Amino acid sequence: MIETGLASPERKWVSPLAAVGARRYPPPAMTVSAEQVRHIANLARLAMSEEEIQRLVPEINNILGWVEQLGEVDTDGVEPLATVVEQKLRLREDKVTDGDCRDDVLANAPIAEHGFFAVPKVIE
Repeated sequence: MIETGLASPERKWVSPLAAVGARRYPPPAMTVSAEQVRHIANLARLAMSEEEIQRLVPEINNILGWVEQLGEVDTDGVEPLATVVEQKLRLREDKVTDGDCRDDVLANAPIAEHGFFAVPKVIE
């Protein structure tokens, strides 16, 4: 039985995908047709000639082939990671190091009023 949701003290959370297990068969080869490329171009609002579409079909199929090759890589026992190099957050003391320079900052403003940047009225 697969349990989903938040873990309670007596229950362990198990992903719903755990029941599927590892794939024991090769996935079907994925390819795209000219009609699918035309549809993708339409969704992306790209105007493409028939020649460009025909040229793009094998390129996209090559890319999909490379993605399928990535699926063949054995990743058992490899932990997911965000970066290759371990990075730690460097903490610093939270203190104001540069302040009391309002007049210097406002000197760059085209219009300043009452110690603030003045902007044109946008709502009438």
